Amino acid sequence: MAALISPASGRQITLDAIYGPDAVSVDARPVSKWLGPDAYTVLEDSTVVPGGSDIVRYDIASGHRSVLVDAAAMIPAGASSAIAVSDYEWSLDARHLLLFTRSPAARSGNPVGDYWLLDLDRHALKRLGGDAEPLSLLHAEFSPDGRSIAYVRDNNLYVETITGGGIRQLTTDGNAFLLNGRADVAYEEEFGLGKAFKWSPDSRRIAYWQFDTTGVGTFFMIRNTGGVYSAVIPQQYPKPGTTLSAARVGSVPVAGGETTWFAVPGDPRQNYISRMSWAASSRELLIQHENRLQNRNEVLIGNAATGAVRSIFVDSDEAWVNVNDDPHWLSDGQAFTWLSERDGWRHLYVISRDGQRLELRTPGDFDVISVRNLDLASGYVYFIASPENVTRRYLYRATLTGPLKLERLTPASSPGFHAYDIAPGARWAIHTVSRFDRPPVIDVVSLPTHKSARALAGNEAMRAFVDVADKGDAEFFKVDIGDGVVLDAWMMKPPDFDPAKKYPLLVYVYSEPAGQTVQDSWGGDRYLWHLMMTQRGYLVASVDSRGANSPRGRDWRKSIYRQIGIQASADQAAALRAMIASRPYIDPGRIGVWGRSGGGAMTLNAMFRYPDLYSTGIAIASPADQRLYNAIYQERYMGLPDDNKEGYANGSPINFAQNLKGDLLVIHGTADDNVHYQNLEQLVDRLIAHGKQFSMMAYPDRTHGLREKPGTQLHLHTLMTNYLNDHLPPGGR
Repeated sequence: MAALISPASGRQITLDAIYGPDAVSVDARPVSKWLGPDAYTVLEDSTVVPGGSDIVRYDIASGHRSVLVDAAAMIPAGASSAIAVSDYEWSLDARHLLLFTRSPAARSGNPVGDYWLLDLDRHALKRLGGDAEPLSLLHAEFSPDGRSIAYVRDNNLYVETITGGGIRQLTTDGNAFLLNGRADVAYEEEFGLGKAFKWSPDSRRIAYWQFDTTGVGTFFMIRNTGGVYSAVIPQQYPKPGTTLSAARVGSVPVAGGETTWFAVPGDPRQNYISRMSWAASSRELLIQHENRLQNRNEVLIGNAATGAVRSIFVDSDEAWVNVNDDPHWLSDGQAFTWLSERDGWRHLYVISRDGQRLELRTPGDFDVISVRNLDLASGYVYFIASPENVTRRYLYRATLTGPLKLERLTPASSPGFHAYDIAPGARWAIHTVSRFDRPPVIDVVSLPTHKSARALAGNEAMRAFVDVADKGDAEFFKVDIGDGVVLDAWMMKPPDFDPAKKYPLLVYVYSEPAGQTVQDSWGGDRYLWHLMMTQRGYLVASVDSRGANSPRGRDWRKSIYRQIGIQASADQAAALRAMIASRPYIDPGRIGVWGRSGGGAMTLNAMFRYPDLYSTGIAIASPADQRLYNAIYQERYMGLPDDNKEGYANGSPINFAQNLKGDLLVIHGTADDNVHYQNLEQLVDRLIAHGKQFSMMAYPDRTHGLREKPGTQLHLHTLMTNYLNDHLPPGGR
């Protein structure tokens, strides 16, 4: 048991200090872009133009600062203020800037807004799209040669030339149900596919997805706060076992002409095209083709001119397989990189273009968590892993060809959670490190030596805030739940903790396949709220059940296949019983549990399936019935509803609502387009039918994150704090 926080006498944290208008915050790294191997640019607030931003260049080694584009250059003709830049992109020759202004109505995977082109030579600024409605374009991107920009407008693909400003419409059949160059909501959420097109390397063609959503069930969200009458917001949303969008991919000449569709086999409504990318030339594409169960990923090579495809490789698993975000091509296009769990761990392989040779480049009993950079010149891949401690993250590198060489670059003297943004050429990286109770520190390091060149952000204000806060011990530990199963956990204790007394325990849960709660990393405002709760007299803990997205190997992660909500909730209950037995200061009569999204479902399962163990719960944005979530996620982990009826029924907390004994607060945003508000209403309906008393809170127009509109987070956490104070009395007894 390693104590991370030493007891100290200090300041009491308030909700206002965490969530109020003057709350302390971490220094977030500004929107930045690499400008070659030795410099990067960032957006900085202008000191001259109110509300405007400058684009500033920093030399990576020396830190020399120079303003490349000042905010005055971003004031449109006839306007009195600069555009509000949400993001930007440099052209390859750095002579043009693509500036993005995000619409307030944009979703996370659907960043609709305005795009502006700034010609740095002519000092000219224009809005793209011609006569397009304001805030109506999506996913604008420079061509590789820097001469054109592609974007999506009204669900069609367009190309606009930089010089002359001509606009060419490449597709004409887009409408509310037929999407060209952009994904449907399920692909957006589960495959991370927002922009659904790719420029060819020679800038002459664009490969793109087309989604036919006709036949997909329509979910209607309702907005009641916009006026006298309600507004209906329709969303084509495939739910488990229902009709999927039909997705296909094709390539279209930028100069104009018909789309050549790839002859991908199988029923497009029973398969997914989860990824595609150009295969090291402008002649062929690499296409990842998954079956509906997502346990077979067939890699196809497609001919851009004819649409013919050939299968070169299949990755499969008895449970599910993960897509590969961005295979990189090596050896002049004769091989590509691939992440696979085929040997029981997630490792990097190099696969020949014909799929006949697979070469493991990161051997060992550990997971490659993510690839951060491929430096083909030096022949190294840089990746994140943590072989000895799954709660931490470190940078490693391995050779891509020849003799295997694997080395850790993060110093052994620097434990914690490390992240890296590596420059082209892999000589420099922007490095971020944090600990459970230590806010992020950001600096520039040289690679491979990892020598710090200069500090970028120390988060001194947040560090000082945490340092003076009254706090007790916090520890990471293991929980043995029997049958050889050992789970990772952490616990925070009150500042005046007395082991002779008994304290209420608040358990923070998630335990779905998409996340890991037990990490030695800065937890942001959630950590601060937990710290505040310890000051009020609570123990706070979290446990990762089997199946959590922890780097503990394939078998660990996929042990929950077809039993989401069942095994994990049993693991949570077993871990809680083990902690109560080994830690006499836990009051078994005062056990609370809370979580959001999948953690909200876990909270409901805890309260309903183990009602004698948990006395109080707060479930936020919870999927109450697995049949109500999207098909891609739920079928990946549970199979099809008709083939796993028992699993869907037993994994859905709504079917155990009749068992509720304790105090339950359910919270949801009415505009949640991810876990729909219907989950709360159907759960409430079921609880009422069973005569169960509970509390609920609906946040109008808030989506899944419950962060829209002023005051929401402060209101939410005040509600949670007061509820626990009333129903889970704090303090040692």
